[in-house]
Amino acid sequence: MARGKLYKSCFCVNFMFYVIDVEDYVRVEPRLFGLDTKTAVEEQLQSLYEVYHDEEIGEVIGVISVSKVGEGIIIPGDGAAYYNSDFKLLVWKPEINELVYGTIAEITNFGAFLSMGAMQGMIHISQTMEDFVSFSSSNVLTGKSSKRVLKKGDNCLARIVAISYKADSPKIGLTMRQPGLGKIEWVEEEKKKEKSAAKKAGKEDKESKGKKGGKK
Repeated sequence: MARGKLYKSCFCVNFMFYVIDVEDYVRVEPRLFGLDTKTAVEEQLQSLYEVYHDEEIGEVIGVISVSKVGEGIIIPGDGAAYYNSDFKLLVWKPEINELVYGTIAEITNFGAFLSMGAMQGMIHISQTMEDFVSFSSSNVLTGKSSKRVLKKGDNCLARIVAISYKADSPKIGLTMRQPGLGKIEWVEEEKKKEKSAAKKAGKEDKESKGKKGGKK
């Protein structure tokens, strides 16, 4: 019983999402004693991991399954029962330099908060776009030269540049000041500009070669 939680295996399923095999003693509260043992363990795990952050494994999205439940152990003075169990967790673990897609959940005078589903990340106002950015009373960030506007509800691409686990929940720092990042409409605009510039350069190169080839 003294042995702690054991993460037995881990594999990536998609974009920072992992399935982790865990072996641990699950403390089942007396209120669940009326259920069969496996169901009681499953319900206790769902409650335990409903909101769960861990620096080693990341953010727990949910309990996938319980594959094994051992014999129960009673500790004197504790009304609960402990069951040595094997179960699978689906987790989301943020990584430095990873790209993330999300929706702006809040705009403040110091930046924007991006909801990535499993967690929220913070984009400092200086990292929202390649421009001098101002905050308006209508909770909008506006670029001085580009006139680009960032507001609540905008879908964006960002990159993780900082992760801190010092508080109760992890803090994630993001940037959108890199090529291919930012509000989705901005990204599409840049792609069109690049495509147009490449097409123009190719046409000019072709014309230049034609002129050289036509000389006698």
